[in-house]
Amino acid sequence: MIPVQGYAGQTVAVLGLGRSGRATAAALQAGGAHPVVWDDSAVARDAAEQAGFDLRDLTKPRAFEGVSLLVVSPGIPHLYPTPNPVIAAAWDADVPVDNDIGLFFRSFATAEWEEFDTMPRVIAVTGSNGKSTTSALIHHILVENGRPAQLAGNIGRGVLDIEPAHDGEVVVLELSSYQTDLARSLTPDVAVFTNLSPDHLDRHGGPGGYFAAKRRLFAEGGPDRAIIGVDEVEGRYMANQLSEGPGDDRVIRISSGQKLTGEGWNVFARKGFLAEHRKGRQVGSIDLRAIAGLPGAHNHQNACAAYAACRTLGLGPKGIEAAMQSYPGLPHRSQVVAVKDGVTFVNDSKATNVDSAAKALAAFPKIRWICGGLQKEGGLDGLLPYLDHVSKAYVIGREAEGFARQLTGADVEVCGTMATAVAQAAADAAAGEVVLLAPAAASFDQYDSFERRGEDFIRCVTEAVG
Repeated sequence: MIPVQGYAGQTVAVLGLGRSGRATAAALQAGGAHPVVWDDSAVARDAAEQAGFDLRDLTKPRAFEGVSLLVVSPGIPHLYPTPNPVIAAAWDADVPVDNDIGLFFRSFATAEWEEFDTMPRVIAVTGSNGKSTTSALIHHILVENGRPAQLAGNIGRGVLDIEPAHDGEVVVLELSSYQTDLARSLTPDVAVFTNLSPDHLDRHGGPGGYFAAKRRLFAEGGPDRAIIGVDEVEGRYMANQLSEGPGDDRVIRISSGQKLTGEGWNVFARKGFLAEHRKGRQVGSIDLRAIAGLPGAHNHQNACAAYAACRTLGLGPKGIEAAMQSYPGLPHRSQVVAVKDGVTFVNDSKATNVDSAAKALAAFPKIRWICGGLQKEGGLDGLLPYLDHVSKAYVIGREAEGFARQLTGADVEVCGTMATAVAQAAADAAAGEVVLLAPAAASFDQYDSFERRGEDFIRCVTEAVG
């Protein structure tokens, strides 16, 4: 646990008692603060009370009297589409609002670090797609190369629930836009921006607000090294804003699909090969094609980001390549779950938006595609260029018929349920084809998370292939 510094003897309110909220309350208490907690859920409140925390109904008048800070969980909106009433009440009471990420960056460094030979480092990863894989891959590479490391944030443990840093340790954080948008302190040593595509637009008031939330990690965080995916215009803009000139190697540009030239520090992947260029010369390369845990161009971009992050810490290309070879991949992200009679079954349930689903479709030439769910804003037009990879689409979800009508030109079957879709796709598939779950939609019409959806896919595949 990371005890929160700066609030000893003070009352701090915590709104939201999920994983991060519970860890925050405990870390505040460990740092000498007096947390008072609240959640809309009676079950969550009862669990917190049984754990020894004091409840305070933050929706009541005068709830913020004597409160020094309000800490909110990432899922609670603070601005768009409308501010949560408790947050608005804190504003009215002149009580600062923060989240666990801000408290982590204020509290991570301690006096004990003065005795360390090598200062601990924080690598923070954000972006629309690939940040979980990139974060997990960085952590895997570090561990495989004998570097002490912890993985936290939007993946794994809550940031305040990790252990205090050891000499030379690296903490890898996956940070969502919900987390970077509100944190009052953001000071990573290395910051990674994978890419940007439309997502969470209602929460951020549109694409500009969404990008601004991501950009805070760099513009306000002031990392020593910034690793920027430049395959979208926003990444190119941000790399230019952060760089002082062509040879500024504090900014490392990464790409999947285009060769990056110039005098700066560039890492890119083309046709399955990763290349590192510095000062106009190639200094490292990796053949990514045979790495089972990183299939497709989108994962090659993740590999570029992880490679660049680890190079900033002094790891050599050969050590990074060896670690990538043993990377097992993450559940629900291009996860191969079965191979039967030449047909491969791939679980990419985390492909919850059009851009991530398009990248999954681009990764395989012949696909039996299981898609559908709670559709996000913007329609499905971004998928149409990839439908030539699709032998047939099998649509699930409560709005399956409406989803199917948007897949112009594709052979489509409305299945409704996962069991029906998997059984039909497995029966239709021929050797050399991939049965791919890449929903291009949220899961909440039929499942409570993308993880549950992926688990149901795996169960149905197991039943179908025996």
